[in-house]
Amino acid sequence: MNNKSFDSKRIAEGYLKRPWLHKSVMDALKKDLALTQEYKFRNGLDVGCGAGLSTKALRLICEKVTGTDIAEAMVETCREVYSEDDAYSFYVAKAEETQVPDEKYDIVTAAGCINWVDEKRFMENMKEVAADGAVIVIYDFGITDKMAGNSDYTAWYQNKYLKRFPKPPRKENKWTQQDLIDGFTMEKQTEYEMEYRFALDDFVDFMLIQSNVNSKIEAGEVSEADAREWMRKSLEPIFGEGEKTLIFYGYSWYIRK
Repeated sequence: MNNKSFDSKRIAEGYLKRPWLHKSVMDALKKDLALTQEYKFRNGLDVGCGAGLSTKALRLICEKVTGTDIAEAMVETCREVYSEDDAYSFYVAKAEETQVPDEKYDIVTAAGCINWVDEKRFMENMKEVAADGAVIVIYDFGITDKMAGNSDYTAWYQNKYLKRFPKPPRKENKWTQQDLIDGFTMEKQTEYEMEYRFALDDFVDFMLIQSNVNSKIEAGEVSEADAREWMRKSLEPIFGEGEKTLIFYGYSWYIRK
């Protein structure tokens, strides 16, 4: 799947509605790195920022932040949403081609984008833009086949959803020290689960911007309306009324320069 598949206003607006689990990742970061709750980094970079939810989370622990994304629609959305805070800046760039700033970054986050980049070129770029002692945080989280207390959802996910919308190919290798270039150390790697409650319509909105579904829509193999209708009808018996708790899997890798 090409990164350009994410370069549309439809996807950017959908990303704005994604669960803001990024905040929990930043809370965990402070514990993982033994930082005080009041600690603030001076200058942060968020590569592959999407619609800015990960940049918004980084801003919680940073005095100023820069977000970059390959998709112009994403950057345009970020500028619209975060224009009132001068601590934010955004520009279009590949994760491997971040511009060297006047003040090098003391923290870099890459949320959900590392599967699409050239690892070596990315790390070479980080060597140029990150300050000595900086931490690079690569993290991601995604929906699983688990709903709290409901095995019917697991059956739907495995036997219906993945058959209709198979996962598009992408790199999913777990980095080790050997994957890094000289000058960087893999300091820590963590894995975790997170929960988020959805009503049916909100969950359908969320699933429509997953790469599985988006790749089919962008390729013209299914319309957004048809995908939405199928999703809603097949999930109605599982969700019923009210909200359900969905389980997300996540990981964080901490790389020190």
